[in-house]
Amino acid sequence: MKTIIYTCPYVPAEWIAAHHLMPSRVIPQAADETGPLGRAEGVCPYVQSFINEVTMDKQAAGVVITTVCDQMRRASDILQCDIPVFLMNVPNTWQSLGVQRLYIDELKRLGRFLIGLGGKSPSDDVLAEIMLKYDTARTSILAAGGYLPARQHAETIAAFGRDGPPEIPKNTTGLDLLIEGVPLAIVGGPLMRQDFDIFDIAEQAGGRIVLDATETGERGMCPPFDRRRLHEEPLMELANAYFGGIQDASRRPNSELYKWLKRRLNERNVRGIIFHRYVWCDMWHAELQRLKDWTDLPVLDIDTAGDNETRLHRAANRIRAFLEMLQ
Repeated sequence: MKTIIYTCPYVPAEWIAAHHLMPSRVIPQAADETGPLGRAEGVCPYVQSFINEVTMDKQAAGVVITTVCDQMRRASDILQCDIPVFLMNVPNTWQSLGVQRLYIDELKRLGRFLIGLGGKSPSDDVLAEIMLKYDTARTSILAAGGYLPARQHAETIAAFGRDGPPEIPKNTTGLDLLIEGVPLAIVGGPLMRQDFDIFDIAEQAGGRIVLDATETGERGMCPPFDRRRLHEEPLMELANAYFGGIQDASRRPNSELYKWLKRRLNERNVRGIIFHRYVWCDMWHAELQRLKDWTDLPVLDIDTAGDNETRLHRAANRIRAFLEMLQ
């Protein structure tokens, strides 16, 4: 089966799978000088790493990039490879029927792109069946966050995006894991693979990340589908869940992001927030002060340039100091 790679959460995996293609959401490894792009000046480290990942992928039939992030939008211009690229327009405004229709039109345009790559136009029944399969998997993955170690849960979410519905590890550790460590949240844009070290660092310092509110974590997963609407109008329900249900700093207004955060921070008794951002990301940098003004919880700012040589030690020292303050 041909693979379509992407990274933005607003690209519905179910829509690609319904076209008889394999959706694969990439979480890249940090770029270095040996990659096809290396470290280009003025390009976000996440975007550089994604471009390198795409360029080196010899199996992909196509790549989907969205306009949610200006740096990622540039990737469609920088990317030089033989893989067909689709640039999907995802509006930042979301409150009008017009922009919702635009998102649906973009899904239909994406569908024509997928058909051009050898995909098949899906029937409503096929789309509904695949949506049910993914919805069930998402529910199980989110429930597993109550008993899996934080890093393993993050990697399970990543595997779901990369490979489709996985086999969820069963609870073999016991419920005592729930009370170990100071409960933390991590908030921000997408993580790269080496950033998963943060989950281990937090646990080694006496904390536990109970909420992964990064783009590649729980926040980047759409809410459950309405089962009645799913059978009656599957494409409309798909658009409603993804475009209307995934919250992000890029939304205008992004007040729903803070409502989403408030519910989950309270539910999980979070005592501190790790704010993870890339130094080139103006959008999340601007959100940092707003978050600090909004919450009474302590916020630790972890900024990274994607440099493996200094990133790990710097982050570890700051997280240890942060947890010493909370304990």
